[in-house]
Amino acid sequence: MEKKQADKIITEYFQKIYGFAVRKCYSYQEAEELCAEIVQKAYLSLLRAEEVYNVEGYIWRISEHTYARYVSVRKRQEGISIDGMEIPFYDEYALGEAEEEINRLRREIAFLTEKRRRIVCSFYYRDRSVSEIARGMGLPEGTVKWHLNKARNELKEGFTMERKIGRLGLAPVEALGFSHDGNPGTKGGPEFYLGDKMNLNIVYSVYHKPRTKEEIAEEMGMTLVYLEDRIDFLEGNGFLTRTKGNRYTTFVNFSPEKYSFELLEKKIKDQLQIAGILAREYAPLVMAAVRDRKDISIPGGNRQLVEAAAVFYGVSHKCSLWGSRDIAKYFIETTDGGSYIASVDLAAARSDPDYVPAIEIPDYSACGDMNRMSDKYPSVYGWSVDTRYSSREGTWANNLTSDYEALYEFICGTIHDDVASGDKMRRLKERKFLTEENRVNIMVAKGAGEDFFKGIPDLDSGLRDKFADLALEYAANVAREYPPQMQDLVIHQSMGAFIGNTVALMVMDILYQDGTFRQLTENERVTSNLIMFCDRLPGEG
Repeated sequence: MEKKQADKIITEYFQKIYGFAVRKCYSYQEAEELCAEIVQKAYLSLLRAEEVYNVEGYIWRISEHTYARYVSVRKRQEGISIDGMEIPFYDEYALGEAEEEINRLRREIAFLTEKRRRIVCSFYYRDRSVSEIARGMGLPEGTVKWHLNKARNELKEGFTMERKIGRLGLAPVEALGFSHDGNPGTKGGPEFYLGDKMNLNIVYSVYHKPRTKEEIAEEMGMTLVYLEDRIDFLEGNGFLTRTKGNRYTTFVNFSPEKYSFELLEKKIKDQLQIAGILAREYAPLVMAAVRDRKDISIPGGNRQLVEAAAVFYGVSHKCSLWGSRDIAKYFIETTDGGSYIASVDLAAARSDPDYVPAIEIPDYSACGDMNRMSDKYPSVYGWSVDTRYSSREGTWANNLTSDYEALYEFICGTIHDDVASGDKMRRLKERKFLTEENRVNIMVAKGAGEDFFKGIPDLDSGLRDKFADLALEYAANVAREYPPQMQDLVIHQSMGAFIGNTVALMVMDILYQDGTFRQLTENERVTSNLIMFCDRLPGEG
């Protein structure tokens, strides 16, 4: 291209090129430097070109390319000064020895808190002044300067030390299950918040030792960039609690990763001793309290089913040994309306693998209490506990309020074994609430469940005090496996569960083995420890 034509194009586009440079740079001096470089490259390129068909597109391609090269060269020359140590900031074109330093700096910047990251990047990368940063972030200038100074110190410390990856960065914990004691929110219980593996490990990272955000990130083996929002979310929903020095702890109850079989065996022996006393001295009082009740329909007429249910309830509820610890702080308040004590089960290994137990421990698990109350029919209330004395399938997930509502409708005569009620009737027969001959196949009591259970006697205070000493000894031993902030809750819960469903099952074993209760038939196992309360009995008009 002729010089005259190139001169004309440059003159025509000079102001546009300068405007481009101003938009790309953060100072007029820098813009002038960039503009001069673009003009020079564009002019030389035009002189070498034979003909340019799209002049504007040609100029903008040169401008963008020149700007990219300008930035790369400038950033290779710039960095952060930490006590006189110049460290390059960006690494797009880093080569040789500088590359390792650049990567280390990026890592350390990522470990800064979100506020400090913004300030550092604005000050060093974008050439923003302290006053500009302060206005943009709504902070006093002194605060910005303070954060810059703290960031420099943190970067210096991190840059010169060997950063360690915590245990959770190498071997994160996994939850075997979640549970809660209280009211879940609209989104569910702790599983909604801690079902995410990263959230779970963030909370667990502060369980045994309070940590700052930065320390959480180090324990997780991750940069704070990816964790800070999660930490704020978990704090906002009560799973993290801030303590002194901007450190976090948690009141989520994680099960220990180790357990002692010797301690478990001692507990079982103490519970068996208690169960023997309760079977001799307490169970007869409960049986007598419900023996004469006439307003209960029992399939097959075996009234021992009522007595056994009452004994189980009495032992598990009226004999509880709750400690006097204040546990208000353990309730997690979530933004979706939840208020509960959250528990997480972790895989556990024996701390005493060489210990040989002297007794065989049967299955003392029990799913209950499962209480079902109907909004549709206020008098309807279902109570059940699933144990090895029951043959019901599906545990709590299959125990639906609608089952009791449908059975109540059948008792009242509002549904029948016909096409219109086919689905409800099939469901009742599948759960064996009804026989194939359409007979009610579970215990039905007339009246309120509250009145029935209120009539079961309390444990004698002398026995309660005697048992409390054993429970407290066990609870104190268990609490030693937990961090300090959890020990009040552990003692409270361990004492409360010391005499509970486990001991209730032990009492059942004694009463069935010594002949107090006769062995259950298969059909009686369907209704064992299951009673529906309502305002009428089967067969009433």
